[in-house]
Amino acid sequence: MNRIILIIFLFINFQFTIAQSFTASVDKNPVAENERFEVSFTFEGSDINSIRNFSPPSFQNFRILSGPNQSTSMQIINGAVSASRTFSYILLPNSVGVFTIGSASIEFKGQVLKTEPLKITVVKGSPKPKEEEVAGVSESEIAKNLFIRASVDKNRAYIGEQLTVTYKLYTRLNIAAQMSISKLPQYNGFWAEELETSRTLSFTTEVIDGKRYSVAVLKKAALFPTQVGKLELTPFELAVPIEIPKKRNPNNIWDSFFDDPFRRGEVYQYNAKSNIVKIDVLPLPEENKPASFKGAVGKFDFSASIDKSKTKTNEPITLKLDISGVGNISLLQPPDFELPVGFEKYEPKTNDQINRLNKIGGVKTIEYLLIPRISGTREIKPILFSYFDPDVKRYIELKSNPFYITIEQGDSAGSYYIAQKEGVKQLGTDIRFIKTNFNDIKKRDEHLIAKPVFWLVTGLPLIAFIGLIGWKRKQDKLSGNIQLLKYQRAEKIAKSKFKKALKFLEAGNSEAYYSEIAQAFFGYLEDKLHIPKSEFTLDKAHSLLIEKGIDIQLADRMKAAGEKCEFIRFAPNAGASTAMKEFYDELLNIVIDIEKGLDK
Repeated sequence: MNRIILIIFLFINFQFTIAQSFTASVDKNPVAENERFEVSFTFEGSDINSIRNFSPPSFQNFRILSGPNQSTSMQIINGAVSASRTFSYILLPNSVGVFTIGSASIEFKGQVLKTEPLKITVVKGSPKPKEEEVAGVSESEIAKNLFIRASVDKNRAYIGEQLTVTYKLYTRLNIAAQMSISKLPQYNGFWAEELETSRTLSFTTEVIDGKRYSVAVLKKAALFPTQVGKLELTPFELAVPIEIPKKRNPNNIWDSFFDDPFRRGEVYQYNAKSNIVKIDVLPLPEENKPASFKGAVGKFDFSASIDKSKTKTNEPITLKLDISGVGNISLLQPPDFELPVGFEKYEPKTNDQINRLNKIGGVKTIEYLLIPRISGTREIKPILFSYFDPDVKRYIELKSNPFYITIEQGDSAGSYYIAQKEGVKQLGTDIRFIKTNFNDIKKRDEHLIAKPVFWLVTGLPLIAFIGLIGWKRKQDKLSGNIQLLKYQRAEKIAKSKFKKALKFLEAGNSEAYYSEIAQAFFGYLEDKLHIPKSEFTLDKAHSLLIEKGIDIQLADRMKAAGEKCEFIRFAPNAGASTAMKEFYDELLNIVIDIEKGLDK
């Protein structure tokens, strides 16, 4: 009887217990090059209200036209309830080939479910239609009402002269969700410095050709040309999810859309692209170029000072040079100067304090440690610093005052001086008598050479010497190879900046936190992958990581995190401390994973 009850219980439990599944599918495969297709991620189970945190894969090599779109269905079969929720995207291939769409993930009652990756074959198809339409609206109509405009404060500049590029978003449409970067602009032929902008988009109103637009600054950068000729700034591309209104009046769709307070319509992922900017870079004039010129362009002040004018031999003097003004402070080279005979000069300590508001400027401080070895009065001749002022189109040379230093003879560093400092008295005579009585000396039975201590003491200096030679050769190799040096120190520098960013986070300084963490992450990628700062893009870093054998999912994580890092101000919870800490952990883990991958 008990066995029958147990069987009935198991049967009923089987009928009402539905296995949970999370699968991925496409409506067609293969697809044509210019053909849209739908990819769906479906959760099936009895309790769809318990699913949380849907995370889509990276749709690299595809353009998102729409999504994520959600749909829910429910059915009852033989008394058993089952339901499903589907997250779908409409995609368009970027090129022909075989591509992989990675795994999507979702949380269900504390368990993480993942879909299997999908392989999509894209074949040559019919020519792309002249215009695609969404909800009866062509892309050309959308482009008239939402676009990115890139502008520069000057189209002609001297090499090394700052010009500022500003990217603004103009829209008359409702932005339905968070925007994401499709492609960052490339500044080939320029040294680029990001200028400070608001962490959150602040919209103002501008009227263009009688139409009112909401306008926000997306990005500002200071560019310093590093080569002569006609240069171009590539477009800035941004994926903007917009809400297309339902078409009521075909002759006045946009105006009726603005009059509708509810703005209900279809969500469409529009790829906004800025215009290409062309810059004409001029060479610096050769006429009247001073011998002290080392490439500084801008407006600068220069001063030099020493910490003391009277000293003793072997006591250090600090020579301090200050260069301040507007220009590329980071690239300024310290001026050359001559020292009188009897001085030693050590490598300088340099400190940059850079202002990144509208014009790049600040202060560069260079400190030299000088050691006089000969007594007497010495003169350090005036130090010359010159720069080119693009406003007046001429070179300006600045000169410091000469420095006169009185050097007295200092105490000898010999054994007599040290002995006196230690309280040992000098002998009264130069020669001591020869010992003739050896009654107080005993012969040792055991030879010192037979003791392990002898070999230990003898061998340690040899081992230390060999290690020192190896260390010195490694340092010489690193010093002669700047790229290798940056590669070796990339992780150490990044972790140092991450720690500094964490201090800003604990202090509640969100702007300084995001600035420091961005410099840490992008600086690490530039040094580790040998990418010059002016040529760095996330796409290039992504490709180089894959070439070096890094897993494509890790490379996708890097790219997604970099885009989020660049545009964190778009996130509505950018100021939440919990989200900021999670973002910190995410970037740090990516750096650690890349290090592990490169070591393998």
